[in-house]
Amino acid sequence: MKLYFSSASPFVRKVVVLLHELDQIETVELVSTATTALASDVDLIAANPLAKLPALARTDGPTLYDSRVITTYLNDLFGGALYPQDGSRWDVLTLEATGDGIMESAVSMTYEGRLRPPQKQSEEWVEAQWQKVSRALDALENRWLANLQGPLDMGQISVGCALGYLDLRHDARNWRADRGALAQWYESFAERPSMKSTIPAV
Repeated sequence: MKLYFSSASPFVRKVVVLLHELDQIETVELVSTATTALASDVDLIAANPLAKLPALARTDGPTLYDSRVITTYLNDLFGGALYPQDGSRWDVLTLEATGDGIMESAVSMTYEGRLRPPQKQSEEWVEAQWQKVSRALDALENRWLANLQGPLDMGQISVGCALGYLDLRHDARNWRADRGALAQWYESFAERPSMKSTIPAV
């Protein structure tokens, strides 16, 4: 299998952290891919018509895309337990969606500043995206902290990668302010070998 890869993508990082946690990192080839919303890599387009990272090319079926599709597939393929099969599954999926939503808004903010010419950038758009991030962070601090403390699951991995991306691209926003418990959780989670091994090389 081949994973179309960029270390700066938090969605890609989710997949690679999972591979480390399942001790399967050597089973998937990481294909470094330089792509943007305005200049998509031709090989990535051939694998994924949306031209988005990550994409997982398989020898026994069509390429999989969307990070949640890929992580669910790999977890099942390698017999992982990152998506529980009991009633807590829905909490894990919701927590993962929260982390993914933070990533989506934060990446959108980055694209606005990097890909659009200054005269076309919208500060209102950027601030609206940050409000989504801020509300999600507050929910993590006030509602989901107990879930973050439990056995490792994909919800935790998604949130960890989302917070790492905020540090990478939006550190000036100081997401830790008034969220001491979440900040403390992330400080510990970021020390996991899987997280330290996937720090973006940018």
